Amino acid sequence: MKTGLFLGLATLDLIYFAEKPPGENQKVVASDCTIVAGGPATNAAVTFSYLGNVAILAGVLGTHAIAQLIRADLTEYNVKIIDLAPGRSHSPPVSSIIVTEGTGERSVISINATKSQVDSQAINPDILTVVNIVLIDGHQIPASQEIAQLAKLKNIPIVLDGGSWKPGLEEILPFIEWAVCSDNFYPPNCYNSEEVFAYLLAAGIPNIAITRGEKPILYLSNNTYGSIEVPQIQATDTLGAGDIFHGAFCHYILQNNFTDSLTAAAKVASDSCKKIGTRDWMNHS
Repeated sequence: MKTGLFLGLATLDLIYFAEKPPGENQKVVASDCTIVAGGPATNAAVTFSYLGNVAILAGVLGTHAIAQLIRADLTEYNVKIIDLAPGRSHSPPVSSIIVTEGTGERSVISINATKSQVDSQAINPDILTVVNIVLIDGHQIPASQEIAQLAKLKNIPIVLDGGSWKPGLEEILPFIEWAVCSDNFYPPNCYNSEEVFAYLLAAGIPNIAITRGEKPILYLSNNTYGSIEVPQIQATDTLGAGDIFHGAFCHYILQNNFTDSLTAAAKVASDSCKKIGTRDWMNHS
């Protein structure tokens, strides 16, 4: 059994399933609703735990009542929590999400971690004592910089969940072993996948992948470019698929090579899209 530390965003997700998102000045009645903890690092941690590991989420929760809902959900999935701001009284971020029935596409509104940043002093130097792998989602940059330096001293590999570019990531990239990015991840002055690969390679990252939904995954490893087909499915809900991919990747990369881990993670993420929400797939696997 391995232990992973997942550093980043913790939200409460209000997920609605509807025929279509509302237009301007329009109300839509949802056919169903679910409320769970969310955020890239959070969903990855839940997946990592589900696959038989010990998952630790380091994020900002605090004392607000909404934080207790997040804690309750994560406790159900055996995710341990390190609260980086335990005395914070403000609400954690809340995301409202509408999943379109029939296509599985989602619309999301959230403030993410823009109002819940912590500095590097929030990191206990002993945080990595029993950790085998670290995932950083980019939502807590100063804390991530501190973790990256500590992980390097302990030879603990780091995965970057590159959902989108965030200022300050350039300071963290030299510490990354595996960068698994979406096709919406564009560093400064990068406008296509070739430029993204070149930027990350120049930053010293040896293993890079770009996921593109149902399209093949592009990767660069050992100076070799390639692509990996992903399972073709009829998606019910694509919400959190990228987060689930990253959690599964963290599980598989501790026992397999880069390309095999990407392939296995793609299978898990695709299976998750057959069910609604970010948890239901676990009950049918």
